[in-house]
Amino acid sequence: MNRGALLAGLAAFLLVGLGAAVFQEGVGQDKKVPKEPWIEEIENVFVRSEVCRQCHDRHYEEMLGLREMTMDLKQMGRVDAALLHGTALPSAVFRSVMGIWLQTNPSAAKKQQCLSCHAPAVTLFPQHTDRIIDQVMAGKVTVEGISCASCHLVEKLADDPKKVPSFQLTAGKAMYGPFKDAEDNMVHTSLQSPLYKGANFCAACHFEKLRDMRSATIDSEILEGAVCQSCHMEQSTGSSTSKRGAMTRAIGRHYFRGIVIPGLMLKNRNLQAEWMPRIEVDAKKSGPRVEGQVAVMNGAVPHNFPDGDPVLKQFFLTVSVKDKKGRLLGSVQKTFGTPYEQLLEQPLGDVLVKGGTTKRVPFELTLSEDGDGLQIDAVLTYSLIPKPTPALLDGYLKTLVTDAERERVKRIIADYAEPRMLTFRTKSL
Repeated sequence: MNRGALLAGLAAFLLVGLGAAVFQEGVGQDKKVPKEPWIEEIENVFVRSEVCRQCHDRHYEEMLGLREMTMDLKQMGRVDAALLHGTALPSAVFRSVMGIWLQTNPSAAKKQQCLSCHAPAVTLFPQHTDRIIDQVMAGKVTVEGISCASCHLVEKLADDPKKVPSFQLTAGKAMYGPFKDAEDNMVHTSLQSPLYKGANFCAACHFEKLRDMRSATIDSEILEGAVCQSCHMEQSTGSSTSKRGAMTRAIGRHYFRGIVIPGLMLKNRNLQAEWMPRIEVDAKKSGPRVEGQVAVMNGAVPHNFPDGDPVLKQFFLTVSVKDKKGRLLGSVQKTFGTPYEQLLEQPLGDVLVKGGTTKRVPFELTLSEDGDGLQIDAVLTYSLIPKPTPALLDGYLKTLVTDAERERVKRIIADYAEPRMLTFRTKSL
């Protein structure tokens, strides 16, 4: 080989090596785009998930729905309550709900409390709450919401048993997790916390799922020994640091898929027995009046149907009387849930359909006329968000720039506020 070819080969080798080094150094760090100082302040504590991806690429891609996407995840485009943790903050659904809620002029403390689960960094950096909200409302979110660090900096629960959300973050280079024998590495210290194998880790934000949100166990005879992670972090085999490739132990998937996945419900009859809500009707007729009560029951699994949000859900109990020809002779509906104006004001997690409880709802109605073969129908429906008042919706729509944006928000609100069937009961009078 002549001297010129040797030098050219050496130059090519150095360029390739240098390029690879720069790529590795810059993965997830976006060095070409300068960041605002307040975002850098947050990311000095909450390292971006793209950085974690260099070793934990499997968990990273699951969190964002980028890897091994099942048909369930591919079809999650509309109302199925299946927003992945990693995509929740910049979602159009969150932006629309936040925009309407902001029309109620919430206090600074309420804004921080609201964002504490959607962007846990505000618990350590409350001064940046409004900046994060501004990014959400602009539809240009560059700060992370629920990230690897925001979950793995949780060491324990807050000392105050009434604090909601109840997690406590520990700022530092240590990352917490469930394993006691974590391998040494040159990036961060790995420490074990028993919280990661307890239901109270998830209930720190999904606080309405347990009767006692600080309990590590689920009160359930049929599913004894199960915790939230048993169903929502499907077990797989491998290494949490997928670069090492060792198939050493069971690890939890990081999709955090919800029970909106029909297959999980259909294949588990124990889950059906404990989780699906049921209603019973007790009624009597006296002249044109019909009165009684509807018992709304849920099994011992600590779930209030149907999704993970602990605040927004609405329930509608409709009781109606028809004759044998199907003519409607009387109807009454009761609504349970918190309107936008009162979000975070009432006891949080106090909803109608709650695991392990029976709530008796009285009703009375007057028939428009008498009829033969009367039957009473009780129907339980739900929506994922409250329906806003016209004033709140119009107030938010006026902040948007284009008609296309306004139409998109209207569609989102209509979809998510639309009542959907849960269960029903029919009884002869």
